[in-house]
Amino acid sequence: MSDATYAGAVIMEVNGRDIEIISIKPQTTTGRKPVKTMNRAGRVLGYADGVTEHKLSVTAAIPIDGTAIDWDNITKAKITIYPINKEDKRVSYIDCFTIETSEQYEADNEARIDIEMGALDKVVE
Repeated sequence: MSDATYAGAVIMEVNGRDIEIISIKPQTTTGRKPVKTMNRAGRVLGYADGVTEHKLSVTAAIPIDGTAIDWDNITKAKITIYPINKEDKRVSYIDCFTIETSEQYEADNEARIDIEMGALDKVVE
């Protein structure tokens, strides 16, 4: 039996509006760097802590309800990943902001937008 954790719904809250996310790929960079010193062992002896960064690759369906979203100027959004299992905790990315956007259209599927985002904080709730 597998101990895999599956995500349920992923919701982005922008200006009090909920947008369903089709896919998300979070990436965390710790900012740690190796400290190279001159020593006899000829290897790295430690590391220095740095600034942690959270980057998100998000794909959302473009809503057709008539209200337009300014995808290029999203700031202070919250993205929450809800787990399927009730025992697991949800993960939220706070104060998300848009870095880059690109739209895609397909004959069989809905219009989608790919958004590269940054987040100021990651919270496990």
